[in-house]
Amino acid sequence: MSNEWNMKTYMKGAAMLTVSAVIVKLLSAIYRVPFQNLVGDEGFYIYQQVYPFIGIITTWTSFGFAVALSKILSEYRSTGKAHALPRILQIAFVYIGMISIAFFLLLFWGSDFLAKAMGDEKLASLLKAGSYVILLMPLLAVLKGEFQAGGRMGPVAYAQVVEQVVRVSVILLGTWIVVSNGLDLYKAGSMAMYGAVAGELVGVIFLSFIYWRGFERSQVKQIKQFVPIWHILKDLTIISISASISALLFLLFQLVDSFTVFQLLVENGMGKLQAMEKKGIYDRGQPLVQLGIVIASTLSLAIVPLVAHRMNKEKGRTAIPFMQLTFRIAFTFGIAAAMGLIVVLPYVNEMLFQTKEESITLMVFAFQIVWMSLILTLMAMLQGIGKVKIPTLFLLIGVCSKWLLNDMLVPTHGVLGAAISGNISLAIVFLCMLFYFKKNWNIPFASFAFYKGIAIASLSMIVCVSAYEWLADNVLFESLTSRIRSLFISISAVTLGAFVFLIIIAKRRVIGEKEWFLLPFGKRMAIFQLWLNKEK
Repeated sequence: MSNEWNMKTYMKGAAMLTVSAVIVKLLSAIYRVPFQNLVGDEGFYIYQQVYPFIGIITTWTSFGFAVALSKILSEYRSTGKAHALPRILQIAFVYIGMISIAFFLLLFWGSDFLAKAMGDEKLASLLKAGSYVILLMPLLAVLKGEFQAGGRMGPVAYAQVVEQVVRVSVILLGTWIVVSNGLDLYKAGSMAMYGAVAGELVGVIFLSFIYWRGFERSQVKQIKQFVPIWHILKDLTIISISASISALLFLLFQLVDSFTVFQLLVENGMGKLQAMEKKGIYDRGQPLVQLGIVIASTLSLAIVPLVAHRMNKEKGRTAIPFMQLTFRIAFTFGIAAAMGLIVVLPYVNEMLFQTKEESITLMVFAFQIVWMSLILTLMAMLQGIGKVKIPTLFLLIGVCSKWLLNDMLVPTHGVLGAAISGNISLAIVFLCMLFYFKKNWNIPFASFAFYKGIAIASLSMIVCVSAYEWLADNVLFESLTSRIRSLFISISAVTLGAFVFLIIIAKRRVIGEKEWFLLPFGKRMAIFQLWLNKEK
């Protein structure tokens, strides 16, 4: 009975962790809209130049190392070596601490060098401001790892949401104060970096309070347990990188853009201020893609333990049906999100960011939703079957490809070239990963009828929405001001597009009714699909 309760508690906690991750991703994407509205394209450029540095390090340390540590602690606990846990925690804390200090020194003392390498020496102050968050990572990672290893996902889930809420609040409130007082936009950028520090600090305090409140001082005599330090360090490194690498891919692409796009624009004759604004407009695509891949990100969180649990089962349902369903759902909603966003993007661009500038560039950028959705899903499946080294190499090849293609395309095509290079590089990663997956597990993901159904649904959505947009722009909302018109057209067009797409995939049974029942909130879609296809 106790074991059953523990399993139920664990599954409930895992669900909470997934929900909190979705909330965090949504907040991370959404806050950029009011932030851009406050600081404009130049201010957005300033923030986005530095954000990838902080995002990469914090994702690896606070997420990757937490997952790695929880896995190691769980293994030792399950094999009856619980006495070694304090020593493992000590080793992990010192190791992550050394890595964090190294990165802190790199960003703080190397801020002038990095800013100069990005072509904007004023960015040094933002790098210094953001570097302080790294010093909080060791304690945060160890606390999260300890809670997750004990199956206590709840505190970690709450902490993630609290961190993000505080971070977003400090960024927006602080930026508003800076802008209202007419201070420099670089000061606003520094304030945004301090928001990250504030969020992580509150997270550490929150988890520390819960940890010490529930801390039981054991009276049992401690037994010295030998712990192979090198083995622990190796596992911490490999598992943390494999756990976080797919989340880091999008950040690494942003980092490449930070070092290349602005400089290439300036080197090819564009004025500095204009280049800043162009890069800021290009960066509008980041939150749009983040929102588009939320479903794929959620599925990837769920599929890893499911595949790992079922891959060796000889009886009952194996992992294969779940892999096929996950791929088809990721493909379906990746295509729907990308094509739906592309067809309404000029209006969404103006609604969210005040102008329709570079809408073609952002339309090309938005197609990255498809590649990212599929890459996240394949990477999660490969993690589930224990294949991580080669896929990690593919991701690094993608980053190198992005750098090389930026150098080739940005000088001739401007920020559109950067958007094109992102798509090509992600396509290369996806194809390599798909080939590798098929080599290890040659299963068909979907039938021709599935792809035909998605193509018909997408084309129908594009035609219907395009026709409606022309009518709305020239007749229905013609009398409204430009941005208000874009607001009404965006909301109504997105609603129409979603309705058309869902009607067609339901009518063609692209996803079966039984499969819908396996998905969160899929019951309603299954009932609707049954009703739509019943004989009348």
